[in-house]
Amino acid sequence: MAFSYRRLLGVAVVAAAVGASTAAAQSPSPPQISVGVLAYTQYVYQLKDTTNHLNSFDVKRAYVNVIGRFAGGVYARITADIYNPPAAGGDSSRSYRIKYAYVQYTPSGSQLAFKMGEIHTPWLDWEEALWDYRMQGTMAMERNGYVSSSGFGVGVDGKWGPDKVNMQFTVTNDRFYSQGQGDQRKWAQARVSVRAMDTDDSSRVGGLRVTGFADYGNAVGGGPHQRWLGMVSYKSKQITLAGEGAVTRDPGTPRVNGHVYSVFGVYKFPQTKAAVIARVDIFHPQSGVTTDKQTRFIGGLSYQISPNLRVLGDWDYVSYQGTPTAGQEATRSQALFQTQFNF
Repeated sequence: MAFSYRRLLGVAVVAAAVGASTAAAQSPSPPQISVGVLAYTQYVYQLKDTTNHLNSFDVKRAYVNVIGRFAGGVYARITADIYNPPAAGGDSSRSYRIKYAYVQYTPSGSQLAFKMGEIHTPWLDWEEALWDYRMQGTMAMERNGYVSSSGFGVGVDGKWGPDKVNMQFTVTNDRFYSQGQGDQRKWAQARVSVRAMDTDDSSRVGGLRVTGFADYGNAVGGGPHQRWLGMVSYKSKQITLAGEGAVTRDPGTPRVNGHVYSVFGVYKFPQTKAAVIARVDIFHPQSGVTTDKQTRFIGGLSYQISPNLRVLGDWDYVSYQGTPTAGQEATRSQALFQTQFNF
């Protein structure tokens, strides 16, 4: 009889263990929440400011990222943008605003991800990943006021191959995220990037790629808001090369047109953590017969001290087609030492 009891007890224990294992397998995985910080600091010396010899240390940007990953293909992100507002007038206090705040849903087995909220716009996040030196400053299209990295709206991301084809499409309000809500008008933006040749970099920006971007809609109050851009790029683990050209249309009488061109490259020295960077941006606004082309030259040397810290020494120089103002003359040539750190 004792043997039967022991046998029955053993069967019960095994059944309980199997039931617990099945329940654990069927229960949803717990959410994964992560918090990170990305910041850019710099020292700048104005080489042309021979009167005041202006030079200063500054924290250019700091981002606090909170990311949540949930069961069922749900992802969420909130990013706080901490910055020094132009109206600070020398005050070292900072302001903050939300740069990203969205929820994303990726159906099981799907190549598409759907977003809603304050989302990435299609161009800048992709181009900055290719250039990989946002610490130096903004890209050509953003620096000249044509595009923003974020907007309020809906969008869909897609990739196939993996990342042989990479695309993004959004519909957003007719203002940048830093400018408020705008009016009832909207902007539709799309980017498609196709990898024509593989390299040892299989990321979404790696390989020899052909990329197109379009931004079409109406500005606040009416009038055209259009950007048409094409890029050819090459990226391996050692070399990055890219060239782009853009045509823009904005409201005005006569209509304000513009051209933007940018070429850039990065070379990482073998067996070291050092790299050399170079970039040329051409900003050519056109309104009637008046033109004022500006050409910016950027060159520098970077070093990756650790996975969390990169430093960059560079020179940033602007050439003006016309005669620069006194303010432009004083700041057209800059020597900078910049850092990027994250944790």
